[in-house]
Amino acid sequence: MTINTLTTWHDLVKSRNTKGLSALLADGVVFHSPVVHTPQMGKAVTAQYLAAAFHVFFNETFKYIRELAGPRDAALEFQVEIDGITVNGVDLLKWNDEGLIVEFKVLIRPLKAINLIHQKMSEMLQAQRWSCIRLTTQSRGSPHDHGVQIINIR
Repeated sequence: MTINTLTTWHDLVKSRNTKGLSALLADGVVFHSPVVHTPQMGKAVTAQYLAAAFHVFFNETFKYIRELAGPRDAALEFQVEIDGITVNGVDLLKWNDEGLIVEFKVLIRPLKAINLIHQKMSEMLQAQRWSCIRLTTQSRGSPHDHGVQIINIR
């Protein structure tokens, strides 16, 4: 069954439903962050970045202001105000024949906004990391469990 990628994405954004992210991502999805030098590979890490972004970006001022869509890709320009700074950006999405996202790239401007997003995403990912470690230690008993994926965005 083919997913209507853009409709599903907009529904997730509108509802702030991070639980639906995994079903929209291909296993080998590649995520390009505006603040991380190297591409992030895989469904789990991409879902983690996008879940953090949902918390950082999607407040009451967030809106997509332009959309350019092709048969298997789209450019979604957005605007949001965070801590008094207007953030302007573009989400570039590519998906496969089944409608699963295979590449997600985020571009942001101006520099003041990039610095703010770097700070906010670092805080959110750090909080997720510690939450993940707490959950792992509760279920397995070791804070050094190798099943915990640690993401460093420096």
